[in-house]
Amino acid sequence: MAEETGFKQDQQLIDTHLIETTVSSEIMAQGKMLTVRYDEARLPNGVISGREYVIHPGAVVVVALTPAGEVVLERQFRYPLKQVFIELPAGKIDPGEPVLTTGQRELLEETGYTAQSWVKLGVQHPCIGYSNEVIHIYLATGLSLGEHARDIDEAMDVFTWPFEQVMQAIEAGDITDSKTLSAMLLAERYLRRHPQIESVV
Repeated sequence: MAEETGFKQDQQLIDTHLIETTVSSEIMAQGKMLTVRYDEARLPNGVISGREYVIHPGAVVVVALTPAGEVVLERQFRYPLKQVFIELPAGKIDPGEPVLTTGQRELLEETGYTAQSWVKLGVQHPCIGYSNEVIHIYLATGLSLGEHARDIDEAMDVFTWPFEQVMQAIEAGDITDSKTLSAMLLAERYLRRHPQIESVV
């Protein structure tokens, strides 16, 4: 992943006329994981406007490839939409936890897999209009399968698909989870540039 230098630093200088500054901030609701805040912000034109948003601890999603080049996937029920989704292994970052450790922990806990090689592919901001959530994206290879250690409130089916089948499912609209879409796109581009890792694309 490219370092956040050069272009991004120059862009920050160019974007100064777009920046909003916080005037006041208050907590509207506090849950076990999420916090809802309401801020008043001064816009670039001087107008004060309300900004309601969710504070999220951040998460990690993993594109895990088996020795056969297949992608490890999960099917699980997502309560807010009352629907079962196909998605990649992922989980939230615990306080003070390095993001790579989160990825390794979540992959093992949810699927039973461990990986010898980890590459950070990038980050995703899944809901920039109402949350500060950042999802870190990793590619994991050299997998070995052991026993999962899911939490008591986690129920899922773990399975593998060939890489191309996952991409076809995305195109067909059978996979719509945003973190999975973003991660698979970055993994596909990375693997095309590094074909020695897995011959999957």
